Amino acid sequence: MSNPKHIGILVFDDAEELDAVGPWEVLAYWTRTYPDDGYAVTTLSPNGGVVRCAKGLVLQAEYASADAPALDVLLHPGGIGTRAQVRDDDHLEWVRQQSAHAQLMTSVCTGSLVYAAAGLLRNRPATTHWAALDLLAKLDPTIDVQPEARFVDDGDVITSAGVSAGIDMALHLVSRLAGVERAREVRRGIQYDPLPPV
Repeated sequence: MSNPKHIGILVFDDAEELDAVGPWEVLAYWTRTYPDDGYAVTTLSPNGGVVRCAKGLVLQAEYASADAPALDVLLHPGGIGTRAQVRDDDHLEWVRQQSAHAQLMTSVCTGSLVYAAAGLLRNRPATTHWAALDLLAKLDPTIDVQPEARFVDDGDVITSAGVSAGIDMALHLVSRLAGVERAREVRRGIQYDPLPPV
């Protein structure tokens, strides 16, 4: 595969583990099993080093944010770490720069709070984790908050609800980029057939 399009999953201290690893499983299975679709997925962190996620999982990013290949798709997880990011001018400016060049900006859980703080969700429909819906509306009152949605696709921005909803959003992303049948093949490959036992 020559010159693949790049999907980057941002990881950072206090990111919610499944927000990043759930979509990673979907997207890595897709891009490695079907490389001719023309996409590759990678991870990046603010400094390129190790990050400790919200529940203690330690991850090593492949790239620092500044050194990552140009991204066609950015996936921004949520987690308690986003509370500092919404006030971090450097991070918000980096997000805006990604938005100016990427084909798609996607978020899981409270990653949408960062997009709201960066001005990406102005006058758009969006969602987030159920416990952060009020905060999303407070960050930008112009947002059409969608409390019942698993994910909201608004063209070049896709936001999803909390934690496990990121898997649904990632499968939707595969469907958008490579077709419904491919997304179904990926869903079967990772045996994602949610029937909650409780």
